[in-house]
Amino acid sequence: MTAALSLGTYRVRAVSQAARTALAAGSPWVDTAPNYAHGRAHEELHPVLGEYPTVRVATKTGFLTGEQGRAALAEGVLPREEAFSGHSLDPGFVRWQTERSLAVLGRVDLIFVHNPEHDGHGLDRAALHWRVRDAFTALEEFAHAGRIGGYGVATWSGLRSGAFSVPELLALAQQAAGSAEHHFTGLQMPVSLIMDDPIRQALNGGGPLVQAKDAGLITFGSAPLHGGELLDAMTPELVNLIRPGLSASAAALLAAGSCPSLDVVLTSTSTREHWDDAAKALAAPLTAEELGRVTDELAAD
Repeated sequence: MTAALSLGTYRVRAVSQAARTALAAGSPWVDTAPNYAHGRAHEELHPVLGEYPTVRVATKTGFLTGEQGRAALAEGVLPREEAFSGHSLDPGFVRWQTERSLAVLGRVDLIFVHNPEHDGHGLDRAALHWRVRDAFTALEEFAHAGRIGGYGVATWSGLRSGAFSVPELLALAQQAAGSAEHHFTGLQMPVSLIMDDPIRQALNGGGPLVQAKDAGLITFGSAPLHGGELLDAMTPELVNLIRPGLSASAAALLAAGSCPSLDVVLTSTSTREHWDDAAKALAAPLTAEELGRVTDELAAD
């Protein structure tokens, strides 16, 4: 099975328009964050989510805009140095930001702790893990009360750099919950033909995606086009190796979406034409052998 094509709103300019396009096409998830679209993504999504009550909603906690920092400072949630740092895992802030997200979005199925490795600059691993555990503790309160479906981690480089591992995150969730009955339910990380270590590892039966799936987590692949940079590397030869006749973007999405143990692949596609192009390609996944040939070819270049 390929991963389910779903809307990611990072770098999307017209969030409400993109959401209406994706949800009309059947996107099962919308992934967003309080700092996306200069802090307006949640507000733009709200009316659209009301029109599609069954779509699942994932947002994040951690990053904040300048305006949000000033509000947090005014409400005594963060000290000045953290309010203007652009990122915080302080549990009081996590609670405050999550309350705001719920108030605007109306519902949240999954809240990701957003790039916790960002909070770890200057900290040793033990101190970072302590901060992550405290953020998890705050989110456990919301999940235990039934206000969110669960929580997870959305990371860019934390797993790759060794700041933390999937088993360590699961252990921190157990500590936060005080038992094995935690609400850590999701993992998001970049999966693409540029950042293809997760693909190679999963093809070999290991790596963070396999560990997450084995633990029952929902796995999300972000940046399948690597912010559009991958399209420049999608030569006709590479596209034909993936599947002849596809567009460059559809071929790149197909490769990422065929990664073993990946449940959801996020795209910021905002037009129905591009969405349908990608969905058609993902309807017929690459086999592990075919995907392996692609990663082997890239490794040889």
